[in-house]
Amino acid sequence: MDPRRQKVALVTGAARGIGLAAAKRFLAEGWRVALLDIDGSNLARTHAALANPDQTLAITCDVADATGVARAVAVVAERFGRLDALVCNAGIAIFKPLLETTPEDWARTLAVNLTGPFLCTQAAAPLMRDSGGGAIVNITSISGFRASTLRVAYGTSKAGLAHLTKQQAAELASLGIRVNAVAPGPVDTAMAKAVHTPAIRADYHNQIPLNRYGLETELAEAIFFLCSDRASYITGQTIAVDGGFESTGIGLKTMREEGRNS
Repeated sequence: MDPRRQKVALVTGAARGIGLAAAKRFLAEGWRVALLDIDGSNLARTHAALANPDQTLAITCDVADATGVARAVAVVAERFGRLDALVCNAGIAIFKPLLETTPEDWARTLAVNLTGPFLCTQAAAPLMRDSGGGAIVNITSISGFRASTLRVAYGTSKAGLAHLTKQQAAELASLGIRVNAVAPGPVDTAMAKAVHTPAIRADYHNQIPLNRYGLETELAEAIFFLCSDRASYITGQTIAVDGGFESTGIGLKTMREEGRNS
């Protein structure tokens, strides 16, 4: 294939987890992929493990740094000459009670989770426009739909990102750019494994109709679909990939048990 016609994706937070799974999904479809992450050493190991230097590019960058983001997109343009998809996956989670969340916690969470996608889109959209259009997928969270303890900064940032997705979709459609969001429920990522105790995992299982955590590869499938031509008439939407968690109410465990015993 003529490299000038080979599609290119930029994935943030790509050194591990959902971002890495998405990057692998694009590569499996013959795309070239720029992987961006703030953790340079981990990103270098990930890039080496992919063992595909002709089709990949590793960029160390903080998505909350406007200058760094602009430089990163310039590197993508210089290396690949085009951009067809942007996946804004980089994010942080600081789980504290509201009264213990510091102004610094609040500011950093919103800077990465909300300002980051804004900056990445602002920098990437012109290159995407010049490439004939494309798609952006923001990774929000079920925490942006459903309030929970310890998530005042995280949940608020993700709720803001869901609305930013609509704003971006409304404005960028004229440039041939679609913008959607994927809202993961509990997913078996390294972050979830670090902060979810067995008791918390059991609570989640009890409230999820599919009764399990999602897989990173399942999120990657939804992300790739929204970036593909198969989603050509979908924009401004947030799709929950959560096993049904967001759609259900309370009492699921009890009703399951009663249903089995009736």
